[in-house]
Amino acid sequence: MENHNQEWDIVLKPNVSLFELNLKDVWKYRDLLFLLVKRDYVASFKQTILGPLWFFIQPILTTLVFVVIFGKVAKLGPDNMPVMLFYLSGVILWNYFSNCLTATASTFVSNASIFGKVYFPRLIMPLSVIISNLLKFAVQFAFFLLVYLYYLVKGEINFSFNAALVLSPVIVLMMAMLSLSFGLLISSLTTKYRDLTHLLTFGVQLLMYITPIILPASRFQGTFKYLLEINPMTGYIEAFRYAFVGSDFFTWGLLAYSVGVTVVLFFFAAMTFNKVEKSFMDTV
Repeated sequence: MENHNQEWDIVLKPNVSLFELNLKDVWKYRDLLFLLVKRDYVASFKQTILGPLWFFIQPILTTLVFVVIFGKVAKLGPDNMPVMLFYLSGVILWNYFSNCLTATASTFVSNASIFGKVYFPRLIMPLSVIISNLLKFAVQFAFFLLVYLYYLVKGEINFSFNAALVLSPVIVLMMAMLSLSFGLLISSLTTKYRDLTHLLTFGVQLLMYITPIILPASRFQGTFKYLLEINPMTGYIEAFRYAFVGSDFFTWGLLAYSVGVTVVLFFFAAMTFNKVEKSFMDTV
């Protein structure tokens, strides 16, 4: 008769902390990370006629639409800076954030077939999205600098060396960390609740309307102003604008709030991601 009370000599359990990101393993698989980054970057313009020119065309067209509709027709543009610079700065930052968020949010669902065949640190997938989109942002930022220099030479703006300008790379990286945090959290939840994938696009569009992308922060009043202030993206957008063209709404406290929310959200998302990673193949 089988003895159900027997004791096992060795019991194997996963020795992974909820906060452990396995960064050492990520570094060991850095060749795979670079390969995925290259794949994502090339796939963005493969089999297109204009190729990498789309990195410029997309923000230019979006910016021009905002300039005409909201800046010229509706007269809702900023009063203290060129309208073109205001919308272009917001568009390139928002594109980076939204692209990273929507891509990382489907990490488990989109790559389930790969995850089920071979082991590698799962964090490599969302990191490859963050880095490949960062390269695209760098291209668009270079275009932004050209437009910025144009207005600087014309004398419509004044160059001001400030702390925010020095910290602008950190600001962009913290924004990337925020999108990664949201993406990890949503990707963990979508393994059980697929409805979130349908709500994500709507949610990102809704979030844009309470971020100073289309309207200057000074145009928000009442409840919308409160929503603007608690939106962690507001601090990064306004800090970036303050660094280059100035911002009446920017404060260091607002940026500190955005950084604080990002750090807390990142640790919570990492904990959730690590927990789901151990058993997601059973539910995805």
